[in-house]
Amino acid sequence: MKIYMGALWSLLSGIAIFSIISAHAEKSASESVVSHTFLPEKAVMNAQQMRALQLPPGFKVNVFAQDLGNARMLAVTGDGAVLVTRMAEGKVTLLQDKNDDGVAEVQKDVVSDLQDVHGIALRAGQIYLATMRQLYRGALTADGAVQDLQKIGAELPDGGQHPRRTLGLHPDGDELYISVGSSCNNCEESNPEHATLLRSKLDGSERTVFATGLRNTLGFGWHPVTRELWGMDHGSDQRGDDLPPEELNQLVPGADYGWPFCHSNKVVDADASNPKQGSKKEYCAKSEPPILSYQAHSAPIGLVFYTGSQFPAEYRNDAFVTLHGSWNRLPATGYKVVRIRFQNGKPVAFEDFLTGFLSSDGKKQFGRPAGIAVAKDGALLISDDTQGIIYRVTYSK
Repeated sequence: MKIYMGALWSLLSGIAIFSIISAHAEKSASESVVSHTFLPEKAVMNAQQMRALQLPPGFKVNVFAQDLGNARMLAVTGDGAVLVTRMAEGKVTLLQDKNDDGVAEVQKDVVSDLQDVHGIALRAGQIYLATMRQLYRGALTADGAVQDLQKIGAELPDGGQHPRRTLGLHPDGDELYISVGSSCNNCEESNPEHATLLRSKLDGSERTVFATGLRNTLGFGWHPVTRELWGMDHGSDQRGDDLPPEELNQLVPGADYGWPFCHSNKVVDADASNPKQGSKKEYCAKSEPPILSYQAHSAPIGLVFYTGSQFPAEYRNDAFVTLHGSWNRLPATGYKVVRIRFQNGKPVAFEDFLTGFLSSDGKKQFGRPAGIAVAKDGALLISDDTQGIIYRVTYSK
């Protein structure tokens, strides 16, 4: 099996690339915790390591596509073609498996020279893309070509610590949702569009803040039955190995989810400065707590609800989340894909799904999951933005 060996390092979520293998500790100014800076060494994914990837019984994984560099967010067209944004390369690449063998034999760039392209969404023959500062819309032809790509809407806020924007289209309406992360680790933003989820018309007009207090909610989506909106938010850094947790929030219009003043179930962040009005305690009392929490510093990136029919019935309408992996924890965490179990439309638990990208001693990583999508045949597609690989997970009895 050929495995890509020369992929670019991914840009970490909100920080510059580290070349750190050993760890060092830092004391928080106002909390007696130790915060570690540690990034596992990047190792080459090979056939042996592929065999070490672990899934629940009945599932298997193969390489769907490779040589994709900084492969990030994924989208699937109505005829089953796969589109992947490649932020570092400024490209959107089309992948097609025309002979249905589970491997994309067609790989062609359909958008080039679009600096920092990251977010992607498809609707009714239209493609929507987001760079750090701009939204775009174009026509997606039957053969996968992108035509008449035009800027839409006003410029987005500057990137700061979180320059990646993700997109979502409301399943029942003409609304475009745009995730804009915070400009910093822990500050009161001067721009009200930072640390938010924005909502606009499909042409980018009438943009408003849908929800705020979200440090970096890259992965979000609507439950297929309830149509409720759910998103995974990143907690602040340098708060210790286990604080604050990553959060699964039910996102509702007008709600404030607490960042930077609080985390978890309305817990005041001792390291945050006081808000301009009132106290942190008062602010947190009015904030929305998460529905579920997950291990701090796991770095959730993509989220998708499973709507296919290939997996067992109990997986339908559950969510899958890619965890890019930590740099601010020892031992390292993340570097995997997890399932969120839903019951009666509500999340009840996280569980491991695809693991093995992190070595057993935690010192090496063989991949950093980023984008995720459900293929037309019901397989699950997962991008790795360091090895330049897209994996395909299938199920058979």
